[in-house]
Amino acid sequence: MTPSADIRAFMARLGHDFARPELLVRALTHGSIASATRPDNQRLEFLGDRVLGLIMAEALFQADTGASEGQLAPRFNTLVRGETCAAIAREVGLGEVLKLGRSEMMSGGRRKEALLADAMEAVLAAIYLDAGFEAARDVVLRHWAGRLDSVAEDARDAKTALQEWAQAQGMPPPSYEQTERSGPDHAPVFLITVKLADGREAQARGAGTKRSIEQAAAQALLARLEDKT
Repeated sequence: MTPSADIRAFMARLGHDFARPELLVRALTHGSIASATRPDNQRLEFLGDRVLGLIMAEALFQADTGASEGQLAPRFNTLVRGETCAAIAREVGLGEVLKLGRSEMMSGGRRKEALLADAMEAVLAAIYLDAGFEAARDVVLRHWAGRLDSVAEDARDAKTALQEWAQAQGMPPPSYEQTERSGPDHAPVFLITVKLADGREAQARGAGTKRSIEQAAAQALLARLEDKT
């Protein structure tokens, strides 16, 4: 297929020229506009999540050879969480080329964090299928480079920082709740929700220890609090 002008512009921003642009189109297709002949991006999202995870794990492992698992896990979760994927999606203008149904489009789907994060992962899977792991790694490391450089600071002890913030506002310490658990017993995936007394909350999902996911959730909530200041 011959890609449209907006798709070609997106490929340029992304930094990958697809040999099979139909893969990219599928990665950009939300379920609200999918059909029997126009599959959505959910399967690609599943694969892209794993591609991104391996690239980030390898990059962190190589970047700090002295870091312990306890240090690497929160850094990893900071880099692969939905908020980060959505932020990268915004930087490359992914929302502009999302294929959405009318109702989803009218409700602001191009700006929704979950839709952007899922589509970003699907795009990474499309690159992987189009040109292999090295091509996907090149794109990820290019767009995540600044975050990789600062991740040790970004993934500092966020739970302590959030508790100190709450106390400074006269609130009790934040609460953490395991709202979901999936995966096998030897490699569980947790969804953790952190809540403040005033109702503000954030979530993080990931593998590893519950504490590392709690750190990621606390970091996500701190980022939202900082955005409001």
